[in-house]
Amino acid sequence: MYTDSHTHLYLDAFSEDRDDMINRALEAGVTRMFLPNIDSTTVNALFALSERYPGSCFPMAGLHPTSVKGDFRNELRIIKELLDRPGIIAIGEIGIDLYWDRTFIHEQKEAFLIQINWARELNLPVVIHSRDSFPVIFRAMDEAGTDKLKGVFHSFTGSREDLEKALSYGFMIGINGIVTFKNSNLRQLVKAIPLDSLLLETDAPYLAPVPYRGKRNESSYLVEIAAEIGEIHNLTKEKVGELTTRNAEKLFMRYG
Repeated sequence: MYTDSHTHLYLDAFSEDRDDMINRALEAGVTRMFLPNIDSTTVNALFALSERYPGSCFPMAGLHPTSVKGDFRNELRIIKELLDRPGIIAIGEIGIDLYWDRTFIHEQKEAFLIQINWARELNLPVVIHSRDSFPVIFRAMDEAGTDKLKGVFHSFTGSREDLEKALSYGFMIGINGIVTFKNSNLRQLVKAIPLDSLLLETDAPYLAPVPYRGKRNESSYLVEIAAEIGEIHNLTKEKVGELTTRNAEKLFMRYG
């Protein structure tokens, strides 16, 4: 059994074959798919999918950093209202992204801290997006304090020092198809990730693993990522699936 801890299956990229795609995942043994939100425009589709596949698709609530603009407080108000809905397994996807644009860096930091506080209040894990922003995120977390905070650094692509810092918080590390890319340095980093701190994810429809690189990603491809990590750790892909599913259950213990 495999758990895709981060996948955007509700997006329009799957509008023509969503049910077939999810059935392919289930047939491949990917029986649980966790759905991080992006912003107010994705809420309806996300919850519709969770309701269509109860027990397989699980919703999160959060404001993605690239959706943080001048009106972010209005967006946060909408997200906050979702937290009363049953079945929310995490606050996500949240964080800071400085790859595309630094215009709203202060707003991103404020939105991040607000959502971290929600997670503390509700005893929910956080799913952190940290593209080109580890120093800023670490400073924000240290300023806010990380007591009673748990979560995962999604799509981890940082340095060895970033990895050690992330692990020092007691957080888990999400690894996706990037680990299969020839030009990726993730293989060496994955060797350093304790197996009890590792989560599998696809981030579908993005970042499809080899041999599907360049195509639309989907949750059934999680098995390719498990196989790559198994090769690194000298384990079968099935054992990787078992271990990472156990980790997902530990972190997202309220789901199901």
